[in-house]
Amino acid sequence: MNIDVSGLLNGGSKPIKFSYTLNLEDLVYSTYNPVKKGAKIKGSVYEKAGVVYLDADISFKFFGFCDRCAEEIVKDMGFKLSKILVSKLANDADADFDDYVVVSNGVLELDDLVTEEIQLFLPSKMLCKPDCKGLCYKCGKNLNFGDCDCKKDVDPRMEALLQLLDE
Repeated sequence: MNIDVSGLLNGGSKPIKFSYTLNLEDLVYSTYNPVKKGAKIKGSVYEKAGVVYLDADISFKFFGFCDRCAEEIVKDMGFKLSKILVSKLANDADADFDDYVVVSNGVLELDDLVTEEIQLFLPSKMLCKPDCKGLCYKCGKNLNFGDCDCKKDVDPRMEALLQLLDE
């Protein structure tokens, strides 16, 4: 969605409200698509004391897999996006400042901004629950559903002591 904010950047005061669903079928996270049903974006662009602000609420369902046990995960996720819109930055030293979005031609490309923010928001490791036990490295059983019957490995440095206990 492209929003013409040139009026606000040039001193206008009428806020611009928006509400839509962004299709993110092409978004790839790890090796799969985590946002199958799109992201709901609702917010506004407004001017206050000569400064143009973008405020948006972004929510979506995350579809993925636990990094420890490989179980499917479906989680509701969301965050607030707040940025200051400017037509240009005073100097290049501020070029990577995260709070500002440069809108040089007066048109804000909201889809690109939201897609980038969603990619930054997604965690690097996804767990089905905080205390996920994962899989047994020998038999592959999901340890969240109970212990496996695999024999525990013995530290080779302690193997001689273990032989004494067997006798």
